[in-house]
Amino acid sequence: MSELITSPQNARIKNLLLLQQKSRERRKQNLVVVEGLRETAIAVENGYRMTEFFVCPEISNQTGFVDLVGNARVTEVSAAVFEKLAYREGSDGCIALFEPRWLKIGEVKLRPDPLVVILESVEKPGNLGAILRTADAAGLDAVIVCDPLTDIYNPNVIRSGVGCVFSRQVVACSTEEAQQWLKDKGIRSYAAELQASSHYHLHSYQGPTAFVMGTEADGLTRKWIDFCDERIIIPMLGSIDSLNVSVSAAVLVFEAMRQRGFSIP
Repeated sequence: MSELITSPQNARIKNLLLLQQKSRERRKQNLVVVEGLRETAIAVENGYRMTEFFVCPEISNQTGFVDLVGNARVTEVSAAVFEKLAYREGSDGCIALFEPRWLKIGEVKLRPDPLVVILESVEKPGNLGAILRTADAAGLDAVIVCDPLTDIYNPNVIRSGVGCVFSRQVVACSTEEAQQWLKDKGIRSYAAELQASSHYHLHSYQGPTAFVMGTEADGLTRKWIDFCDERIIIPMLGSIDSLNVSVSAAVLVFEAMRQRGFSIP
């Protein structure tokens, strides 16, 4: 029989809030916070181990979680408690804790002619999550996050990416590690860069390809611009000079997919 928590001052609820808010605490406890049944299901389907499951019967009218929790500890919480925990609108009344995976770049498995996205110092969890959603939709081999300024398991990354951080190979590493890996794997790199003169659709992405994207505010550093094999730009016809980084990533990735005939990985 599951436990019922009715006080927001409960020690376990306080700890859950701490895990939501502090990446350092998530690292220390080796736990990831996942809100939502769909996101929880994706994590389970991809072999992540759930340790705890919190559900609010007053909000959740779904029973699908029963098949997901396995041996995880199940705790019921009151609506007042869940209101403190929920970090998105329209929540379906459940939050799970999982053990994360910290994949190393040398452990990434690639298909022939791989397609990857490399992100330099990505700042905003929402953008990273949106890019991971694109990566899942396109069946990318991997997303490499270099010198990250946000935790890849930030709850907002999971929310905006609909749990796709669990369905793709995602690596956090240094720029030097990523560049050496590209060399070792023979992957041609394309820097998305505002000063580039070569339009993105004029290139072939049918061979091993990596799209390299910079920060939302400053773009790529010289370290990446000078390293990449090509510099490409998405032409703008209006007043602004660029798209949001997650939109740019989607444009480039699906141009590569178009060229590849939208083949199923």
